[in-house]
Amino acid sequence: MNADLALQKAIYARLAGDVGLAALVAARIYDNVPGDAGFPHLALGENETRDWPGGTEHRLALHVFSRGGGRAEAKRVMGAVNAALHDASLTLEDHALVNLRFLDGTTRREADGITWRGTIRFRAVTEETGETT
Repeated sequence: MNADLALQKAIYARLAGDVGLAALVAARIYDNVPGDAGFPHLALGENETRDWPGGTEHRLALHVFSRGGGRAEAKRVMGAVNAALHDASLTLEDHALVNLRFLDGTTRREADGITWRGTIRFRAVTEETGETT
């Protein structure tokens, strides 16, 4: 398995298993958001990978979508995501996580005027530990 997919699976598992986060988003954590998704929900967003000495550098984003009356709900979810992932010790298939760090977060109102989007970004470095599949 490549490092990017191994990291995505580990992050999804950590987020889905976090009781506090699951309570905030009613367990609505998606890689591919369905058209009828309720609010608030969390979506795996953009990611970039590049070679790094001895491994791979990853930059990834997660998006919170909220209609909870302002940006406060989005910020609560972003705080729970940060608590679950920043400096987390995750187990990856065929790779080791060297570090996973919070980079930044933003909130903004979407064009529909009622939805708030919070975006939280992280940087991770992974190293290969076994045969990749």
